[in-house]
Amino acid sequence: MTASSPLRVALAGLGTVGAGVVRLLDANGALVARRAGRPVEIVAVSARDRARDRGVDIARFDWVDDMNVLARHPQADVVVELIGGSDGPALTLARAALTAGKGLVTANKAMIAHHGLELATLAEGANAALKFEAAVAGGVPVIKGLRDGAAANEISRVYGILNGTCNFILTRMESDGRDFADVLAEAQALGFAEADPGFDIDGIDAAHKLSILASLAFGTQPAFAGVAISGIRHVLAADIVEAAALGYRIRLLGIAEAGHGGLFQRVHPHLVPLSHPLAHVAGATNAVVAEGNFVGRLLFQGAGAGDGPTASAVVADLIDIARGEFGPAYAMPAATLVAGAIADSGDRRGRAYLRFAVADKVGVLAEIAAAMRDAGVSIETLMQRGAHADNGVLVVMVTHEGPERSVAHALEKLRGSPSLVDEPLWMHMLV
Repeated sequence: MTASSPLRVALAGLGTVGAGVVRLLDANGALVARRAGRPVEIVAVSARDRARDRGVDIARFDWVDDMNVLARHPQADVVVELIGGSDGPALTLARAALTAGKGLVTANKAMIAHHGLELATLAEGANAALKFEAAVAGGVPVIKGLRDGAAANEISRVYGILNGTCNFILTRMESDGRDFADVLAEAQALGFAEADPGFDIDGIDAAHKLSILASLAFGTQPAFAGVAISGIRHVLAADIVEAAALGYRIRLLGIAEAGHGGLFQRVHPHLVPLSHPLAHVAGATNAVVAEGNFVGRLLFQGAGAGDGPTASAVVADLIDIARGEFGPAYAMPAATLVAGAIADSGDRRGRAYLRFAVADKVGVLAEIAAAMRDAGVSIETLMQRGAHADNGVLVVMVTHEGPERSVAHALEKLRGSPSLVDEPLWMHMLV
């Protein structure tokens, strides 16, 4: 194959993103060819339903039902996997394509989070490309930014807003003063949230993406199992109001750091100070911050999902492959990625926002204050607000900086107390 011959693509998955890839190559094919140095052409496709109208012409492509056959398609140089799911047909296709020596481009964050090390090893053994820019933050080139642009830097921390559904819900709660359930229903009606939204609102989607970013940033093996995860189901409109009064906004953040204690990874709702750029990221936008020892703070921001942005990232990976520009998927050989220990979050120091729903009776505040005192937690502010839905009242506390272990100990002391009518909410305050 000569440098000017087309890069031929087998495409699995013709949903929103897959159809978007076809449309993009139809619309921008000449420009893509100029930038890639040769044409990029789809030659074969596969999906669940051949008869479905996707708004694009697929009759011109070879239709293949079997994933193993598609992976070894004689005319294809690269396989694009847009099926989804951490296992099943997607993983079968990925393994078969790389074993056959074909490049693989995927938008599948779950598969990369769970099986990325295996796939990177297969790719290196076959001298084949493994690319997954579209797996994190849609069209935002954060993977390339970390792997290539910041390659000369030691990254101290990588963090950000990694799920557009959660950010849409939180910012709409912020602007409208409505509670979570109401805004979730709106997000589902608008197509920002799935009918079963748990994958997004419980933080799993963001955790998959964070584990990928952490591996790229710190040279560690992908470690999804080590991510501490909490979503946004329990955030109230009252929390949004309290955060604003304190000079903060609430955002679901994924944060990863590597240090002497091991790899720390967390997806939790945080209070973000108004002085920080992430506090001003609104709607379904994604944003990632990386802090390098020479480059300083880098901010990557843009549309985190949708057919256009995600298809753009997929085709950008194909352009790199067409140019022959690919190396180790995680910026360094898979064999050199470190299997790091999981850092003990109890050793971390910071300020905490704590919200309690308590019975409206004498002595409740004293009980909470005593638990904090006995655990060594220093209280900065303590506020009692109006009625709660369960006939209690809300008590909000902000702590001084201290070890997280102490806060956890205090909350454990209060567990099961008849004074509490609901589980406390603990949110971290971003520094």
